[in-house]
Amino acid sequence: MTKSISFIPCYDFSTTLNAAYIKQILPLMVRHNVAANPINYAIWYDYVAGNNAKLTEVVNKLISQQIPIDSEISIELYKKHVCNASLESFEKINEHIQKVIAQASISINDTYKKAEITNDSFQKKTLVLENISEATDIKIVLQEIIQETQSLAATSQAMKNKLDEANKEMELLRLELTQVRQMAVTDGLTGLLNRRAFDMTLAEIIEQSEPDKTYLSLLDIDHFKRVNDDYGHTVGDNVIKYVAALMKKHSEDHHYVARYGGEELAIIMPNTSEDKAIEISENIRSSMESSRLKRKDNNQPLHKITLSIGIAQLRAGDDSESLVVRADSALYQAKETGRNKVVHHHNQ
Repeated sequence: MTKSISFIPCYDFSTTLNAAYIKQILPLMVRHNVAANPINYAIWYDYVAGNNAKLTEVVNKLISQQIPIDSEISIELYKKHVCNASLESFEKINEHIQKVIAQASISINDTYKKAEITNDSFQKKTLVLENISEATDIKIVLQEIIQETQSLAATSQAMKNKLDEANKEMELLRLELTQVRQMAVTDGLTGLLNRRAFDMTLAEIIEQSEPDKTYLSLLDIDHFKRVNDDYGHTVGDNVIKYVAALMKKHSEDHHYVARYGGEELAIIMPNTSEDKAIEISENIRSSMESSRLKRKDNNQPLHKITLSIGIAQLRAGDDSESLVVRADSALYQAKETGRNKVVHHHNQ
């Protein structure tokens, strides 16, 4: 897995997966008269992969309204939805930070210069005091020193006020950066970790965790295409959100729940026993099986929707790809042997 700055997209490097994607992407681009350049390919890659809900929504709207996806629209789609607009956000925040730093620097420099001038004046007045004996003259010099001291104190207070303001602004910017980072790793539809955050988290967990104590569950909504065909994409999105809520409900606080792509979701479970990993997966599956979902617009029930789940255990020498491959293999077996079940890779 390649780690990257949050505003640069990360993609799955599985040759099998991408071979399947390209068979869908190129006909779509030809059908909609879209030039086969890198920017357009990135847009349609995300569209086909199904891991960018907002982009999919916008593209579907453009298609339904028969609006040509020309170069101008493509650039806007790429900037806004593929790069998540995070680069622009970071640039604005960086510009603001630089302005705050510059203002604080000016205030510090002004105070420093004032202190230098006052210091020179004090030294000169010290020499004067050493050479005068008249009380009146001494009083005049001391009054001048007092005035200069008061002036320096006022300048120092002004600097303190400026630094206090800068500190408050920096704290606001820190919170804004936190929000931007959160947006960069969050799936817009479900609120779960997005695919790039899943990739980064899984790689970090594998580096840090002991083998045999970490599990990965991959979940797929059975016959999801039929859900979209029968009820529409809005209902399909709501089903995905419902499954995501079940996953968050049954997983533990130290687990990482992510939208892996489209209707496929995942849970990374470090510091977890085999029994617990299976129990969590089974609880999600059985909760979904017993759920009776209804349409929001007319309160009509949906047909029963189920989940297939594959579990794999982290082994010594694993990397992200090998662990995902085993979990995906278990998921595939769950689907091939009747769906609506949990399959542990060990049981194959």
